[in-house]
Amino acid sequence: MYKHSVQSDKVKDAYICAMQPIFPTLYSTLSPAALATHISQQYTLGPVQCKFIVRGVGDTYLVTTADKQFILRIYRPTHRSLVQIRAEVELLTALHAAQVSVSYPLADKDGHYIQSLPAAEGTRHAVLFTYAQGRSHNVLSEAQLGNFGREMARFHNISSQIQLSNDRWIFDLETTLFQPLAAVKDYFGEDPATYEWLLQSAEKVKAFLRQLDTSRFSNGYCHFDFLPKNFHFDAQDNITFFDFDFFGKGWLANDLMTFHQQLLIDAHLGRLTAEQREKTWSLFTDAYRSERALSEEELAAIPYLGLGFWVFYMGFHATHDQFYPFMQSHMLQGRFALVRKLLEQGWKEVDLVGR
Repeated sequence: MYKHSVQSDKVKDAYICAMQPIFPTLYSTLSPAALATHISQQYTLGPVQCKFIVRGVGDTYLVTTADKQFILRIYRPTHRSLVQIRAEVELLTALHAAQVSVSYPLADKDGHYIQSLPAAEGTRHAVLFTYAQGRSHNVLSEAQLGNFGREMARFHNISSQIQLSNDRWIFDLETTLFQPLAAVKDYFGEDPATYEWLLQSAEKVKAFLRQLDTSRFSNGYCHFDFLPKNFHFDAQDNITFFDFDFFGKGWLANDLMTFHQQLLIDAHLGRLTAEQREKTWSLFTDAYRSERALSEEELAAIPYLGLGFWVFYMGFHATHDQFYPFMQSHMLQGRFALVRKLLEQGWKEVDLVGR
């Protein structure tokens, strides 16, 4: 009887495996060795090596040939749709054609920029990019600040003039503040005071911007994550932008805002004194203005736009499983205690200048 039961279980298991060879999967990590074979064949690069380097919005691999390096991005279908990936390819191809210094997508032997790979959870899409030479720097030299400001302006000169055929999201007060705040309310059940500060601050930002003629603000495609981790400088201080995961359309001042947030963090961490932060910001904005106009009202708005940076990314974290640890109550409380300190300092400086 026991043997018959075991045999029956084996038959049953074999039947289940035949019907469903792979257990349903939400997320898999693709084999670097298998990717190396695919890339070598599909891009006619000859023998290549592939190494997994970071997990984020997508998976990033370093692809190496005998004399070159590339970056392979494997997108998660829950994070980026095919239409959104096409928009990224379209933007970066246009920027490269206009000689803006970006890591840009490469076409394969058949002229395709986007690969479709049959992963355990379903089709995953991949794009091979050029490698951004050099490395990131936490604190930028005067030469680096000049190149950064000018290249961002050159990027905006293009991104403000083109219209992509594939859709991306819009950055405005609804999408960066009010919609995310409504969506994350339950995460602040143990810390209603922080949530109330966020709500009041969102209204404060809205009221401040109403005082400005925002209809005259420059509009276009924004990177929305211009932190030092997303651009490299080579040995000659030439800059290359990469990681356009979050780009969308909105006020171009948002891109300057993201770097402004970085400078506030640097001052808080002691990397920069208050005087050094002011000088750094001045050098950067002067370089930007040497290539593109930036109004005083746009400059005044930048510290207030900073709240949208933190709230937008919090909203993203709340909708994707791999970022759930960031949404724990103690993590939110600690993060926004710092954010409050940074932003209120920036708002105070704007108010003092206004007087």
